[in-house]
Amino acid sequence: MDTQATSPSRQRRRGLGAWLALAFSLLTVILTLLLVMVIEQSSTEQVKESIGHNLGEMARQTADKLDRGMAERYREVSLMARRRTLRDSGIALVERRQVLSDMRETYGYYDWIGLTGLDGRVIVEARGLLEGVDVSQRPWFRDALQGVNVGDVHEAVKLAKLLPSENGEPRRFVDVAFPYTDLAGRTAGVLGVHLSWQWARDVERSIIAPVQARGRVQALIVSQQGVVLLGPKGLQGKKIATGSLRLAQQKRTGYLVEQWPDGASYLVGYGATIGRGMYPGLGWTVLVRQDVEDAYAPVRRLREKALWSGAALAVLFSVAGVLVARRITRPLGALAESAERLGRGEAVQLVPNAKDYFEVQALSTTLNQLVTDLVRQRGELRDLNATLEQRVEERTRELERALASVRANEQRINAIVEAAQDAFIAVDQRGMILDWNSAAERMFGWRRHEAVGWPLSELVLPERYRASLGQALHAFRQTGHLSMLDQRLERAVMDRQGREFTIEMTAGLAGQGEDAFFSVFLHDISERKRVEQMKNEFVSTVSHELRTPLTSIQASLAMLADGMAGELPPDALRLTAIASQSSERLVRMVNDLLDIQKIEAGHMHFERSPQPLLPVAERALAAMEGHAQKAGVRLLHDWDTGAAHIAASIDADRMEQVLTNLLSNAIKFTPAGKAVTLGLAQGPGKARLSVADEGPGIAPEFQQRLFQRFAQADGADSRTRGGTGLGLAISKAIIEEHGGTIGFDTAPERGTRFVVELPLASA
Repeated sequence: MDTQATSPSRQRRRGLGAWLALAFSLLTVILTLLLVMVIEQSSTEQVKESIGHNLGEMARQTADKLDRGMAERYREVSLMARRRTLRDSGIALVERRQVLSDMRETYGYYDWIGLTGLDGRVIVEARGLLEGVDVSQRPWFRDALQGVNVGDVHEAVKLAKLLPSENGEPRRFVDVAFPYTDLAGRTAGVLGVHLSWQWARDVERSIIAPVQARGRVQALIVSQQGVVLLGPKGLQGKKIATGSLRLAQQKRTGYLVEQWPDGASYLVGYGATIGRGMYPGLGWTVLVRQDVEDAYAPVRRLREKALWSGAALAVLFSVAGVLVARRITRPLGALAESAERLGRGEAVQLVPNAKDYFEVQALSTTLNQLVTDLVRQRGELRDLNATLEQRVEERTRELERALASVRANEQRINAIVEAAQDAFIAVDQRGMILDWNSAAERMFGWRRHEAVGWPLSELVLPERYRASLGQALHAFRQTGHLSMLDQRLERAVMDRQGREFTIEMTAGLAGQGEDAFFSVFLHDISERKRVEQMKNEFVSTVSHELRTPLTSIQASLAMLADGMAGELPPDALRLTAIASQSSERLVRMVNDLLDIQKIEAGHMHFERSPQPLLPVAERALAAMEGHAQKAGVRLLHDWDTGAAHIAASIDADRMEQVLTNLLSNAIKFTPAGKAVTLGLAQGPGKARLSVADEGPGIAPEFQQRLFQRFAQADGADSRTRGGTGLGLAISKAIIEEHGGTIGFDTAPERGTRFVVELPLASA
């Protein structure tokens, strides 16, 4: 029995060990190969980058050597052209030839160095070559006289027959030439030097030779026009256009892999000459190329070593994984055998081996605890099942009560909404109607079942307003903000028959998140609007009807005061003056009423144009001078520096009306002997007009309604200063029509200052 019982367990233990060993081996091989691949990839990329940087550095060093060599020759020839020995025509040719010969021996790459006159004939040369020959048509001679002192590579012309070829190739020169002056400072001729192009090849060899052992490395010196000046025989003298050349001509240094016209791929380092000191440079670029196969040979060797090392490590780690798997599965197999016996119902206590690792011991202890808890929970489950049905029944009754409460609340809310005198509409965030009460049915003519589910804009908004509502809802979905919320607004709507009327609405947001909706209450104010229109028309009509007789009365009283009906007794003259003043006041009141009616109806006409503000301010001061003298108030002005140039786009008459209103109010509330000051100044982008008085200030309780119609600081029952209370309201409307602002600051017993700001304009 024991053998039969333990045999399957042993087979399972062997299977677990085999699986673990396989898993360890596979993971080890995969991880090792991945690690090797990462290291190899990183290393090869670093090696490739190092090789490319080396080629780029060689190109940069070659370009730098070319620059330094040419700068030395440039400076040397420039200094030679200043030597007195060469400039003094009184010195014998033999002595001057010796100076040039010494210079040629100092630097062996000078193939020809000579001195010419202004006519282009060679006066003296280091070895006597071309003396007496006319070189005035040679580029180096002409360019030197025009300030160009260095010329690009070219083949020998006049010296081709006099000098032997170099390595079977025709001689090529780089020209350096400077004009020289005689002792009196006048230009006397040109000192010219033909620098052997062999110099550039020696520079190239000095850089490339140390690395030739690593592979075939080729250097190319390319002119500014893309012609190969120095390089492989197949390319020398030809024009190329490669990506590396374009980058080098942009004064960059680096490397890249590219395919050349011969079909081969090269790793190319590139650099450019940039000149040095006084030497301006000739725009040469240096390309150092190496066949990709040769350049990356070290990379291939590194990759092979990495792969062999990775394979060896994978095998080594796989063997270690098998041994570890066997060590892990041995105590687990014993634990599994005990668990099987527990599963068959045997009362077995799992006793961990003292030699097992900590996790197995902890697992044995935990399994023992789980078995104990399982027995206890089985008993509790039996007890719980006995009371479960009772608990479910209690929870069901609680849910029914909660649902009934919710339904009752919903019915109460619906009853309140239905009983409301105002129309109620619920709208979701897309603008679709969710609810529609009876008042809304009566207001718009649409039944609830017809309205719910339709877009609000299509049912109640005129066509011209629909797009703006859609934009506002879209902005709310993006930002969560809607400016019209929790405000009382007036809007134009239409009913089912298309009749437009005015409503007053209040909108609020109910709920949160995606389920939030807008609750909108609407009140029909079309009747109120009609009454207001009738009132405005009545005021306008009465004002017009009053102004004509008042004008006649005022004119008649003025004629009486002027003696047109003979000299009046003093008492009659005094009564006539009182009547004239009262008629003037009535005319002002009628004019104010007409202005406020025009403003409300939008019929006030403005003729705005850019103009200076100073003349307007001066006219307003002049107009109020008499009024101020009667009140015993001094009128002052405070013009800013440059006030004559402060301008704004205004209707001059309307702006003068604003200033006279403000000055009249200031004079009215300023005690006799005090002053009222009109100011004009300029701020950032604004023109600023101010009227300051020295009166008692504005009471705090009146400040909030100062600009309202018919608002006056002194009460109707205690009014001592007169007026309609419309002046500030009219002034505010005029200033806002000009795009400006009006405000004030005040303090008790310190006076009040009104400030008008207008956008600046060019006069």
